[in-house]
Amino acid sequence: MATIRGFAPSDIDAIYAIALETGLAGQDASGLHSDGELIGHLYAAPYAVLEPEQTIVAVDDAGQTAGYIVGTFDTLLFNEQQERLWWPALRARYAEPLSNKLTDADRQRIAAIHTQHQTPEALVEAYPAHIHMNLRASLRGQGVGTKLVQQWITEARDAGVRGIHLGANDSNTGGVAFWTKSGFEVVQTVGTTIWFGMKLD
Repeated sequence: MATIRGFAPSDIDAIYAIALETGLAGQDASGLHSDGELIGHLYAAPYAVLEPEQTIVAVDDAGQTAGYIVGTFDTLLFNEQQERLWWPALRARYAEPLSNKLTDADRQRIAAIHTQHQTPEALVEAYPAHIHMNLRASLRGQGVGTKLVQQWITEARDAGVRGIHLGANDSNTGGVAFWTKSGFEVVQTVGTTIWFGMKLD
């Protein structure tokens, strides 16, 4: 059975790897990318680096980090931190001219790095915290995701957080079902992203 614990710096490589392995609406995105770090740069690593106390990992029976939940209690503050401390180095790293070895998917992710991220304003106002969670296939169906989410929610509530939001791709039917079962409600859909929210107060 998986063990749930706080983040350690030694988990960062696994977090990048899991982000890639689950980056195609919950499925493996490795075949789409020549740069395997790009998904992690966007949706996982900045949380672990900038707010490690809000990162929880799941360790499998072999002692390997095989899942994580990352997030922030204050989305607006976190966005400011990213603009100061995370994006500048990556924007310099992925500046033009780009390598001709990059795939179309790589280039789309790089474009996202160069774009200031905007979550619907009303969503952030109502649900100030947000999360991302991913598990390797070996841990799915064992209640591990539920344990990660419940621990994160408990810590957020203890910290006085009013609400949590997250986005899921509409093609990720397993993920959509999981978040609905976990008590999150659909707030709105923008393009292919279904935005969920949960009130904590």
